[in-house]
Amino acid sequence: MDNSCDWSLPPTKLDLAEDEIHLWRASLDLKKEALDRCSSILSQDEKVRASRFLFPHDRDHFVAARGILRELLGRYADDSPALLEFQYGERGKPALRVENGEPSVRFNLSHSRGLAVYAFARDRELGIDLEPIRPEFSAEDIAERHFSPQELEEWHRLTPGLRAEAFFLCWTRKEAYVKARGEGLQIPLASFSVTLTPGQPEILQSVDSTRWGLRSFQPAPGYAAALAAEGRDWRLVRWDWRP
Repeated sequence: MDNSCDWSLPPTKLDLAEDEIHLWRASLDLKKEALDRCSSILSQDEKVRASRFLFPHDRDHFVAARGILRELLGRYADDSPALLEFQYGERGKPALRVENGEPSVRFNLSHSRGLAVYAFARDRELGIDLEPIRPEFSAEDIAERHFSPQELEEWHRLTPGLRAEAFFLCWTRKEAYVKARGEGLQIPLASFSVTLTPGQPEILQSVDSTRWGLRSFQPAPGYAAALAAEGRDWRLVRWDWRP
């Protein structure tokens, strides 16, 4: 997993080159002023979705995550964040709605426990996933049900002290790949394999593995995250979002 800390404050003007993928990380625990600004640019259906959350902190994190997404997309698309419209694939993958042709800016996001990560690229599909590493999490049953035989064998070879991190490395890599393909549960998680040993390279074994690049990274201490994106001819640029 890439543990580098080269997350920078972004320039005023964002230039997204063809060979770049921009990663953003953002705290969703916003002060009232910033949260109100996020809420003000949401669409009506997003506001309805927010109102359905039972707990206020879950609602606020949803509002922040969507508001930040709109702000960033507005900068990349050179459009008003409040006017952006989304369309969704058959399995729910979001994309930017455009009048003519395919959108040139693709994106994906994931958030958990008050931290969000976003990925943006031009003309390439991508998926991103984020999870807090929880040593107390009972992973055995989930691994037995959803890991491939190769992943289970690799996982069981590890010492107990490495298994928690390895589980979440595996899980985020698998979820990033599934999200990149946009087919949801149509792709059985045990039908493909990723490597999961901490400190070792990320390798995807699937029927279309030559189509994708896979990268793990650490957006904050105690978290695992992964990105899957079309092609291998891309490089990562990391930005910090601030209110």
